[in-house]
Amino acid sequence: MHLLPKFARRFADALGTAMAGPGGRRYWGSWRLANLAFERAPDEDGLRWLGVAGPLGTAAVAFERSLLLDLLEGRYGRKGKPASAPGAPRDPSLERVTATEERLAATLTAQLVEQLHARVAEGLAAVGVEVPGADAAVVEAPCATSAPGKAGWVIRMTLATHGEQQSHCWIGLDQELMAYVLQGLKEERSSVRTARAGNDGLSSGLFVKLDGRLVSKETTLGALFELKVGDIIPVSVGRADVLLDESRLFTAAVAEHKGKLCLTSFEDAE
Repeated sequence: MHLLPKFARRFADALGTAMAGPGGRRYWGSWRLANLAFERAPDEDGLRWLGVAGPLGTAAVAFERSLLLDLLEGRYGRKGKPASAPGAPRDPSLERVTATEERLAATLTAQLVEQLHARVAEGLAAVGVEVPGADAAVVEAPCATSAPGKAGWVIRMTLATHGEQQSHCWIGLDQELMAYVLQGLKEERSSVRTARAGNDGLSSGLFVKLDGRLVSKETTLGALFELKVGDIIPVSVGRADVLLDESRLFTAAVAEHKGKLCLTSFEDAE
């Protein structure tokens, strides 16, 4: 489940772009996506859920009633609605559910589910998983459905508008749809691991340890035993030998750089 935030970010990017576009502003008005995350299904009896079946499974959507009423007010005003005192919080329970509100909820539900299916299908296609009909548009009309089980996963959308007012809606995924979300994420992770493993192979490089022999000097055993601490052994530094497991591969010039001896100008030993 730790992979779900990755899918949530992709879904949020797509939804944010769609809501801010001309078509999205027509329905969402000034509301914009503030946050999107997976969580357990909400335990709220007052939510009305609309389900939409698609090629990858079924999703159910529920809106806070206050959000739908605010969207309707933004489009049509409040003619015929109960009056409330200025600045008083709006009580959705005092307003009856109209056919216009139901149509708006169905339209927004279809938009959200189509975006969800598109992102799931996109994730599957990116890792080469073929599901018949996965790229087909969602055409079934939303219909009333039961709330997701308390142990199920939903996507909670937090929406914000002017004045930092916030509201929420939820998208529930059935087991089939959730399985496809996780399959795309797991296949993507496996592909990344395979690619990394391939990059560590011989095709990209072979790491070996080379030893440099800077100087060598032949001396007699007697002269060696006569050496004392502080004695100076005269040597001449020519080209150094570069060894791989005692095998002489290269010769190199010895140079001083910032107080360190370095090897440069490599040439084949043979």
